Amino acid sequence: MAQWAVVISDERHQAERLFHHDTLELTGLEGPERPATGDDVLVVAGREHPGVVAMGRVVPSAADEYDPDDPEPAGDGPGPLVVRYLRRSFDEPVPAGRLAITGPVTRLDDETYRELAGQVPPPADRHTWMVSLDLPIEASTPAEAVRLFWSYVMELGPRELPTFVSPSGDELAMQAFVLGEEANLDPEEDDEDE
Repeated sequence: MAQWAVVISDERHQAERLFHHDTLELTGLEGPERPATGDDVLVVAGREHPGVVAMGRVVPSAADEYDPDDPEPAGDGPGPLVVRYLRRSFDEPVPAGRLAITGPVTRLDDETYRELAGQVPPPADRHTWMVSLDLPIEASTPAEAVRLFWSYVMELGPRELPTFVSPSGDELAMQAFVLGEEANLDPEEDDEDE
């Protein structure tokens, strides 16, 4: 088994922070060296200040699996690289400034991999959170209001809609989040700052 660093764009990092995924699927990695199924991967984000945002293991993609009904492989090049997340640190990347990145995929020596992987924190204990999104919607029926609600959610998404979260049973600790980060939505506090 080999160890690798896989670099993702800032946009992909944002998307991974905003939505929960079990795997990371990357296309267009057609270099001479490429991680194989079972290899360990550090996912790195940030061009100016690179940081390890996750660690995972390469798993077979759907294109790699043999289908007896379609024995001809699809496409000319290799299929997508699929990494199953083992640990995530999207909100607090592990600094990787001394990591020598040579491209979108870089093979790592054992020592460098162990050092950086050891800094990615294990998953924290899980807690129950109350998450809500309230939108005032004008509609003629409750069913229409629900349809409009989901349309707005899909159209605006986490980049524009504030979501409110609090520990279960402690609603007074509610915080607003936009773009996966805590946001101040109190206009009176904004007026005081000016």
